[in-house]
Amino acid sequence: MTTGIPLFLIDGHNLLFRACFGTPAEIYSRDAERRDITTQFMFFALLRKAVTAELDSWPEILVVFDGEHGSAERQASDAGYKANRDTSDPARRPLEALADVKTGLDLLGIAWIEIDDVEADDVIATLAAATCAERDVLILSMDQDFYQLLADSDSDGTRQSVRILNTAQRPGSRLIGPADVLARYGVHPAQFADLRALSGDTSDNIPGVRGIGPKTAATLLAGGLALEDLPASGRLIGAKGAAIQAAWPQILTWRAMIRMRRDVPLPRTPTGIATTPLPIPGDVIAQLGLWAATPPAPTTSMAS
Repeated sequence: MTTGIPLFLIDGHNLLFRACFGTPAEIYSRDAERRDITTQFMFFALLRKAVTAELDSWPEILVVFDGEHGSAERQASDAGYKANRDTSDPARRPLEALADVKTGLDLLGIAWIEIDDVEADDVIATLAAATCAERDVLILSMDQDFYQLLADSDSDGTRQSVRILNTAQRPGSRLIGPADVLARYGVHPAQFADLRALSGDTSDNIPGVRGIGPKTAATLLAGGLALEDLPASGRLIGAKGAAIQAAWPQILTWRAMIRMRRDVPLPRTPTGIATTPLPIPGDVIAQLGLWAATPPAPTTSMAS
């Protein structure tokens, strides 16, 4: 189905954590219990503002959440994957709002996907790959791993664009495309996982090669060189070249972990229909019964 309506893919947990920890003032219920509803309120506030402030019209919105065991496959390859994440109760506080957020999405008619053993990144990558032949795709996230998905539209119309919207950036720098990645990192989006495999990714606890930073990695990959062609390129010289050669099997493992899957079986597919404009967040909170001590209705999962 060819449609002019963009697909707006939301990195659900990324937005959830930003809603909880990126807000200067907390928001409480209006009853005597004074429950903290900051995360629920700000999730819908940030989602609504991302569209109204950054886009010309309403797209089709699809929210993707991490599965509870989504990291298991990558952790089987390397036990250190995301091992640096804080798992204390305060750090996991945003998850307390997840059920309310899902219920709110259902009330608003916004589709969401959560697959138990798959990370949201892989679901989003699969949706983007399946959709960009016919429609522009926009991804709302602060996660730079999505840079590997970026693409410009083809002049013959066989592929539409894939862009990232990071509303945490300053105005004028929020919409990110392939040229932005090339200008900042010196590599094309298709090489971004190669660069991170060499230089590391602290957010996912991927160390990279000791002594190899992003600039050195970009120099080694200059001219669009693929990682697998690096050993025969003549560029691995000196101590840094020796370090890369010594770590080569691990580098390939790291890249496989950084690369996003684009073949995830999906429980639902986009409809091509624009999402109905969202009400103000206070109205969503009212529908959820969170202003007063009224428990929200149970959510119906759309996950598989």
